[in-house]
Amino acid sequence: MSGKYLVTGGAGYVGSVVAQHLIEAGHEVVVLDNLTTGFREGVPEGASFIEGDIRDAATWLDSSFDGVLHFAAFSQVGESVAKPEKYWDNNVGGTMALLGAMREAGVRRLVFSSTAATYGEPRQVPIPESAPTSPTSPYGASKLAVDHMITGEATAHGLGAVSLRYFNVAGAYGRYGERHDPESHLIPLVLQVAQGRREAISVYGDDYPTPDGTCVRDYIHVADLAEAHLLALEAAAPGEHLICNLGNGNGFSVREVVETVRRVTGHPVPEVVAPRREGDPAVLVASADAAREKLGWSPSRADLAGIVADAWQFTQQRAN
Repeated sequence: MSGKYLVTGGAGYVGSVVAQHLIEAGHEVVVLDNLTTGFREGVPEGASFIEGDIRDAATWLDSSFDGVLHFAAFSQVGESVAKPEKYWDNNVGGTMALLGAMREAGVRRLVFSSTAATYGEPRQVPIPESAPTSPTSPYGASKLAVDHMITGEATAHGLGAVSLRYFNVAGAYGRYGERHDPESHLIPLVLQVAQGRREAISVYGDDYPTPDGTCVRDYIHVADLAEAHLLALEAAAPGEHLICNLGNGNGFSVREVVETVRRVTGHPVPEVVAPRREGDPAVLVASADAAREKLGWSPSRADLAGIVADAWQFTQQRAN
């Protein structure tokens, strides 16, 4: 059954892919984005677009909407350490205003873009949703605060909500891909080296207790991620706040990613070993059992070479 959905941050990387999936599923989509980090051309054809801030949602959000998918947030860990007030103001304050607008309009379904950064240093791997939450950055803390807000909203006011805690999102979906500025994610950075836009890739530490000494991360294809959001809309139940991790459940090391980029692109990728970065855990891998059980979701694009190939195709399209 088709519905009408607001996608906040729908001109960004994940938001644009989810918006496109919603349109392909026959839904009416309204994208709200202030274009601070998103791109106007990232809004899918067929979606209505409002350039504005989530704090202003109350001016036009009404009962005709069936739900909200909320991606509008700042997400740079390093920046959040330097400018914590920016993250509390936008990620927490903005979401509080959005929840108020939804309550006023009677829109009672929400899917929230959360993060594995809520867990901080993992005490067990793979990380289940029952793991202690102890974020090590204001970014992770702001997302955890929103999760607490959503739980309260569900309990007190009957909101049906699902928070999806992402691990490392990668890949591309047609013309929708990753282009952060500045870029901080490994796969697009390594692809920049393959393109000749960057001299070498920095490997931050090669003495971790992992098979090749470099950090291991769980990479999930952005299209698999998008499919989970559509399933989450169906699973959202009044008065309940469900939290699910999204990941492949297995990890790839930094050196495996670099070698895969060499193989997929056919280009040399020089690497430079740099000191460890403070706060980088050796291994971050998700347990996605809850998403499989409660959403009926499982990733179908778990192959690292396929994820890199899709990202490379998008990178080449942009270059051309």
